[in-house]
Amino acid sequence: MRAVWRSLVAVVAVALLAAAVFLIPTIWGKPWKIEHYYLRVLAEFVIEHPMLLSYARILEPYGLDFHSDDLEDLSVDGTRRMAAQAGEFLEGLRAYDYDDQTEAQRVSTDVLAWFLEARRAGEPYLFHAYPVNQFQGLQSTLPDFMINIHAIHDLGDARNHVARLEKFGVALDQMIEQIEYRESLGVLPPRFVISAVIEEIEGFVGSPAEENPVYIDLADDLAKLDLDEDEIESVLDEARAALSNVVFPGYERLAAVLREQETRASDDAGVWKLPDGDAYYRWALRWHTTSDLTPDEVHALGRAEVARIREAMREAFAETGLEVGDPIVALGALAEDERFLYGGDDAAREAILTDFRSMVEDAERRLPPLFGRLPKAPVSVERVPPFKEAGSAGAYYNPPSFDGTRPGTFYANLRDPREVQKFGMRTLTYHEAIPGHHLQIALSWEMEGQPFFRRVIPFTAFTEGWALYAERLALEEGWHPTPYDRLGALQAEMFRAVRLVVDTGLHAKRWSRDRAFNYMLRQTGQPPIEVQAEIDRYIVMPGQACAYKIGQLRILAARDRARERLGAQFDLRAFHDLVLGQGALPLAVFERVVENWAAKGGI
Repeated sequence: MRAVWRSLVAVVAVALLAAAVFLIPTIWGKPWKIEHYYLRVLAEFVIEHPMLLSYARILEPYGLDFHSDDLEDLSVDGTRRMAAQAGEFLEGLRAYDYDDQTEAQRVSTDVLAWFLEARRAGEPYLFHAYPVNQFQGLQSTLPDFMINIHAIHDLGDARNHVARLEKFGVALDQMIEQIEYRESLGVLPPRFVISAVIEEIEGFVGSPAEENPVYIDLADDLAKLDLDEDEIESVLDEARAALSNVVFPGYERLAAVLREQETRASDDAGVWKLPDGDAYYRWALRWHTTSDLTPDEVHALGRAEVARIREAMREAFAETGLEVGDPIVALGALAEDERFLYGGDDAAREAILTDFRSMVEDAERRLPPLFGRLPKAPVSVERVPPFKEAGSAGAYYNPPSFDGTRPGTFYANLRDPREVQKFGMRTLTYHEAIPGHHLQIALSWEMEGQPFFRRVIPFTAFTEGWALYAERLALEEGWHPTPYDRLGALQAEMFRAVRLVVDTGLHAKRWSRDRAFNYMLRQTGQPPIEVQAEIDRYIVMPGQACAYKIGQLRILAARDRARERLGAQFDLRAFHDLVLGQGALPLAVFERVVENWAAKGGI
């Protein structure tokens, strides 16, 4: 009964439609309106995900924080239960006559149907992924969540923080259950993945509780509150006890199991080695790219893009006046040129963050001629938390919260500041912040007039495709002041084209880890440590890296078709507002939206 009431509360709070929604059918029967069904799907989904609710902060403005002391159900049964939800939701969605829906409703129905159908198609591979890995494994996302997502505005938030720490033991045991169950099915990560996770865990538990980043962050947050010293010390005492008695022992149990698995693991990198691995990879490609491209087609596309971009690099080098043979070798030399490097200390890290922030401000000033829609939420630039730098990408973005208490954040990996080349920083800024991820995602979260699920539903090909489109747009619009900055943009694009080759190479063509590393190093000229981190990322996230370039190319193609059809009537600003006014879409649905817009004269 408690779950029913929680669903009721979530429906009322999330949708802001309490006065308009007939609650009984919305919760228990077939809702009279399809919009109410969308609402119920969202409510039933998010109510099972307390960490997602904290991430979005969609209930806190209404004084609802019942979820704030809880973690996700990471158990095997929980995974099965969440998977079964997709089929139930899809059956309910199909009960509504598609022909009776408005054009806007059909778009929403198509979006939700694609998502649910793809999830249901993935049920045979429910336990094929590696939940504990060096890139975005649960062992690092849990402490990262406590540091960057669990907000502390008062004493209650602080006590909920401790309550969550006290549940780490259960969560970590559920992780152990997951990885042991997967091994029983024949799913075991490569040895180097397991080794990297063990090393990360040892670093996380290797210091006293008072020196742990989770504790330090909590202490810093508490110091900002107007609380009595006794209250602060009481919370910190409880946090120390939770870390020492629950969190650290849980991680040590996990590490012990991983050490055993390490002895049984192989060095084979691709998912072809898993049960039905080839079929799993085809599904993963479809899930991430929202396309029906085969591994062979993706591989060929990647090789063609690599060749095209290499020629563009030759032209860009010609602008610098440098005589070059192989542009990749020349880029490697630039990466070691002191003109384009920072030092290796904390002062260099601060300088990098300062320069990134300046680039964000410059990009923001350039937006109005190209975008009518601009987000209310600001974007900040921060360092990737040091405890997770080693296995993280060079940069990533976290969206703002719905209640406005947390900005969008562009995280830069500063594990070694000498890895950062100045000529690549602008393109990275345009991808992660403005006009890339922050512009698209923050606007989708602020979007009005669409079902709420459209604000948050993830489609990698669209979100990452837009970020690459933003890189290309900046290049087209002359946002790069020097030819070296333009070379940095081409190097970034080459990086994404190479991904198509190495991801399919690893998982469909049975490339070794070393072969993928050598190909990427030869084709990008990026630092070896960065290339290795990227290759290892593709190994644990099959198909995801292919979504970037495929999404970009499909967005560019849709723009070209609209421009050709509209001729002089084509308005780039209006096109951008259309694209950013929809939330993330499967690519086929996106293309149909653009085609309909162009058919109506671009209005």
